[in-house]
Amino acid sequence: MGRTFDALQLQNEIGGIAAVWYREWKVFLRERSRIVASIINPILWLLVFGGGLGANVSIPGGNYQAFIYPGILAQAVLFSSIFFGVYIVWDRKIDFLKEVLVAPISRTSIFVGKVLGGATDAMVQSCILLLLGLLLARGGVIAGLQLNVLSLATALLILFVTTVSLVSVGLIIGSLMESPEGFQLISSFVLFPTFFLSGALFPLDRLPSWLSVFIRCDPLTYSVDALRAAILGRSHFALAWDLGVMTGFAVATIAVGTYAFARMKT
Repeated sequence: MGRTFDALQLQNEIGGIAAVWYREWKVFLRERSRIVASIINPILWLLVFGGGLGANVSIPGGNYQAFIYPGILAQAVLFSSIFFGVYIVWDRKIDFLKEVLVAPISRTSIFVGKVLGGATDAMVQSCILLLLGLLLARGGVIAGLQLNVLSLATALLILFVTTVSLVSVGLIIGSLMESPEGFQLISSFVLFPTFFLSGALFPLDRLPSWLSVFIRCDPLTYSVDALRAAILGRSHFALAWDLGVMTGFAVATIAVGTYAFARMKT
């Protein structure tokens, strides 16, 4: 009898995760403007900022646009993943969250479903940007990108781990906020230092010692570095170290997010 109950409960939890994920996916598909904006902004950074500054910046062994391309991928994932947490605030405002929380599934399953939903959204955007990078590389617009089946698969794995951790961070912030304005304020405080300290726009060699400390404490640094290893064949740290740090950060954020959801007020 106990085993039957456990199997039924497991089935309910899996079904709940799938339902939450599907709801987030449907919301994503309805917001076409969000999809377009999430693609246009990285393109502007890559072509305008990269092209303009790249004309005056010399990167050993490559050009500046190719150098920042992995950083732009990480930027797109960072912004879309963190801002995904605002949906928790809106769900609370329209009382949708209460309806979800009274369902016969645990809050852990709800959190996992939300994480997978946000990760799916960000991964779709990542695939579009990787495809764009492939087209720009083949068209000769950006030279130096080593995009093939293996590098693309590695990049997708890196981006998925990064997305899971960052969506978890966004959901943690959203679970603590009671208004969209408060979420925007706190998320902006997290977003910009995380991006600018990640080394997305500059090499990590020959930095001042005080700045290196902050850069090494930034989890996005290791994602950008791993993407450079996969896409450019060059990195500051070892790829295994990058993946280890990223995986550890993802596990930590999921654990904290699960705890935050368990204590979240509706």
